[in-house]
Amino acid sequence: ITAKAAVIFVTLQYNVTIPATEEQSAETISLYHYGIKDLATIFFYMLVAIIIHAIIQEYVLDKINRKMHFSKTKHSKFNESGQLSAFYLFSCVWGTSILVSENYISDPTSLWRDYPHTLIPFQMKFFYILQLAYWFHAFPELYFQKTKKEDIFRQIVYIGLYLFHIAGAYLLNLTHLGLVLLVLHYFVEFLFHISRLFYFSDERYQKGFSLWAVLFVLGRLLTLILSVLTFGFGLARAEDQQLNFSTGNFNILAVRISVLASICMAQAFMMWKFINFQLRRWREHSSSQPQSVKKKFVTAKGKTSRKERENGINGTVTSNGADSPRSRKDKSS
Repeated sequence: ITAKAAVIFVTLQYNVTIPATEEQSAETISLYHYGIKDLATIFFYMLVAIIIHAIIQEYVLDKINRKMHFSKTKHSKFNESGQLSAFYLFSCVWGTSILVSENYISDPTSLWRDYPHTLIPFQMKFFYILQLAYWFHAFPELYFQKTKKEDIFRQIVYIGLYLFHIAGAYLLNLTHLGLVLLVLHYFVEFLFHISRLFYFSDERYQKGFSLWAVLFVLGRLLTLILSVLTFGFGLARAEDQQLNFSTGNFNILAVRISVLASICMAQAFMMWKFINFQLRRWREHSSSQPQSVKKKFVTAKGKTSRKERENGINGTVTSNGADSPRSRKDKSS
């Protein structure tokens, strides 16, 4: 009885079957577009993401935490990096396979050619559905993980930026560009979180952060270059530049400027956070060195002062123990 309703939640909706032609292919092709029923699918896979999150936490991260005996601060950061590194690795591998199979890497013009990209293959749509479902599941996880009150606002901003840009690329039919930028961003973030996991296991591990710092800056530059090429040159030279909701065409000047400004602001925000992070690390590193030297100096100074005090005490005892004229006078009296 409930099979018809369950299909809306489990399977992808809005498929279009393209008949086979002799010129293109010998088999029929099923492509997909988006609609309101995608919310039900996103909700179902959001629940699946919550279950997978709990499994990773229970059977992997908690066991490592018991062995390592982390503090409360390191415990929460370790759990965060463990969950995100698994998700980023999965998304990078899957997104890269889509890029290779659809020839987006070998042909950069596919980012804007034949826009609007209203019909996308099954893997592309499923990828976006799972991305939205994962970041929506992060909201209830704030309660399940008992996030501190001072960290909730930071997490909400972090999650909101992902949802805003992923949903924007999905709804504006910019799925090709969005997929490339997501894979690029996820790879850099995966390197950061896996480096932090190694750092928690051994604090001498610092090489991963150095490599991440270089790739982070390169990733921001490459993101800006691809965005400017797509909106400033590719879509700006397209013939059809009229807003049409029925065909899914949003290639107008206002939309291009808004999307490009949003991407640039997001990159500037991340660079600002990155610079503050690096400056804080340099200050801590520079302040720790003089303190260590000062401690050694104070320790050495304390040892000499004790020796001097001992010598002074011995000298005082010797002088008091000697038969001075006053002591001989006291004795005679």
